[in-house]
This record gives sequence, structure tokens and C-alpha cells, in this order.
Amino acid sequence: MDLSLLRTFVTVHRAGSFTRAAALLGLSQPAVTSQIRTLERQLGRPLFLRQARGVTPTTMGDELAHRAAPHLDALVEIAETGTAQEGGVRTLHLAGPPEFTALRALPALTPLVAQGLAVRTSFHGTTEEILDGLAAGHHDLAIATARPRGGLLVSTPLCDEEHVLVAAPRWAARLSPEVLLSKGAVVLEQLPVVEVHESLPFVSRYWASVFETKPAAAATVIAPDLRAVRDSAASGAGLAVLPRYLCEDALRGGRLVALLDPPVPPLRTYFLVARTGTLALSPLARVHEELLRAAGNW
Repeated sequence: MDLSLLRTFVTVHRAGSFTRAAALLGLSQPAVTSQIRTLERQLGRPLFLRQARGVTPTTMGDELAHRAAPHLDALVEIAETGTAQEGGVRTLHLAGPPEFTALRALPALTPLVAQGLAVRTSFHGTTEEILDGLAAGHHDLAIATARPRGGLLVSTPLCDEEHVLVAAPRWAARLSPEVLLSKGAVVLEQLPVVEVHESLPFVSRYWASVFETKPAAAATVIAPDLRAVRDSAASGAGLAVLPRYLCEDALRGGRLVALLDPPVPPLRTYFLVARTGTLALSPLARVHEELLRAAGNW
């Protein structure tokens, strides 16, 4: 049996779509369709049920994927190991949110860098775009704030971050927790807001969790980096919602004040995501293990 046909089959099985598999393989969709039909003729059984949105594997398709995928992944491991040995250094391509990757992930990888690991990072794009880039092979590993669906990517919860409503002391002196808890949306409309995007993603998530409502305000300052949001809020530009790890020093130093201490603080989960099968590769497995180990102390 032609290994290229099996590779195409496993990619379709994991992607759940001929179109997406074609993009991942660098082939046209008709070429992928043709290869799957060839394999189905050789086996004498259908492997996928065609649907309006993607494909669903038949029982035969699931059985073949279960049997073939580990062996194909092992061949990839052999190829990757050979490349790493020839080049002398294994390069990790890591994608994720800029602040978390810079302040958490990269420092955690320092021991592996000292042992010869090279790291290349990408901070561009939304979570969906980062996961699409991972699926397409542009990254080896991704840190995401959403768990991917389907069988193409595999995810592991990395850590939770607590979100804190903060402002500079001069704003905090004008507010009371009682007022914020009872009239959060009204107060928000009256105060300047610092955010990463016009849609107020952090403020909206916080208000939904704590006040069970939506904010009805526009941001005064937009800065697409949480470190800039933190520093702008600390300078007195307005209130902001920040991950606690990012503003802990400013809170301890008095540059920022937590406006509320809700019984159940809003949390956001980070996931460590890889392409299915690639964690069998020893260099990537070491990075994955090191990040999970470090996350225990975050």
C-alpha cells in the first residue's frame, strides 16, 4: 500500500475535512479526494461518509486510522530525529500570547536552551489563527486560551490565570466595592477604560462573571499588549482587567489597586497544544514536559 495514500488518509481523518487536509498537505482538494477514492478502491470499503460540512469516518476508517497513525507518526519521528542530529540543534517554533509567552513560557524553557534547544516564537494572530498555523505546520507547539476541537490537534490544560479589576490609587479612592458590586455597569460607563481591543474582551469577561451583565462603555485607551494596558492603568488612564501574574508587582508596590475581591474570581485557562502524534518526538516531548512542570509553580 502506498504510504502517501495512508498519510493523506490520516490527515483527512484528523482534520475532518478534505479541504483542510488539502491545505495541510499542500495539495489541491481534487488530489486529496482522488487519493482517498484510490485507497477506498484498494480496500474495497468506504472510509468516510461525505457530509455538508466535512467528513465522518466509517467504522473501517476509524479502524484503519487507529492502526496506521502510530506507525506514520513513528516515521515522522525518525525523520525529525535525523534532521535534528544533522543540524546539531533542534529548533522549537512556539506560538502564543505575547505577554504569557514572554513572562512565563520562555523563562521556563531556559534549562533546555542551555542544553542546545533553539526557540523561535510567534506572537501574531488570534487564538484561532494560532491554532490554524499549528495545524498547518507553521508552529511545533502553541499556547492557546481555547481548547481545539477535532482530532487534528491535542491539548493539555497548562494553568489558570486569575483576572483582577484594577486602577491607579486616585481612581480607587473614588470607588467602593459596594458601589461596584451593585452598580458595576453604571460605574463602568462613567470611568475611562484601558483595554486590548475595542470589543473589551477582558472587561466583558469580568463583568459577565462578577456582575452577570455586559459592559456598556467604550475604551478610552486601546493597547494590544497587556503590559501596555497595565502601565497605562497604573499611570491613571483608567480601570483595567488584568491577569494577576502580570500586575502582582504593581499591586504590591501600590501603583495599582484591586477594586474588588469577588468570592469566585474570573479565571482563564491556558492550553498547551500540539499536532496529534508529534508529542512522540523526543525534543518536543521534553519541551511539553518542561512547560507542564513549570506551570505547577505559576
